[in-house]
Amino acid sequence: MSDEIFDVVNDRDEVIGQKLRREVHRDGDKHRAVHVLVFNARGEVFLQKRSMAKDTYPGTWDSSSSGHLDCGEDYDSCAIREVREELGLHLEECPKPLFKVDACLETGQEFVWIYRCEHEGPFVLQPEEIERGGWFSPGLVAEWVSEKPDEFASAFILIWKKYSAEM
Repeated sequence: MSDEIFDVVNDRDEVIGQKLRREVHRDGDKHRAVHVLVFNARGEVFLQKRSMAKDTYPGTWDSSSSGHLDCGEDYDSCAIREVREELGLHLEECPKPLFKVDACLETGQEFVWIYRCEHEGPFVLQPEEIERGGWFSPGLVAEWVSEKPDEFASAFILIWKKYSAEM
């Protein structure tokens, strides 16, 4: 994981260079990521509990799938790759793009595109990334985020509030 190379971007999300993952995180450089929200037919969202081995927000709840763009990768390709790698979900097409969040403290200086797709599971969770996961109603997630925000990755809180306001 620490040998990954990320594109470093400017305030307009334009590539200005490349650095190792650990350097990007250490130096607070702007970079790129995706979050995918997977919903089932009952309208529940699948959330993952991040592995304790993660370098940021270990053991917290997060979007169904999320991850950094590889060097030279575009957002849509990353969304397809991340759900395959983390959930074992092989999508025929890109999930529906919902909105973009600008790089900020809550996202760890990541520009983030948020996507949505529907699937019933079951999933094959990648143990290095995900401790466990579960289906939750949007109302329960909103209440949980409000009452126990420390149980969630900060980017997810920002994304969920924006998603809830727009949907």
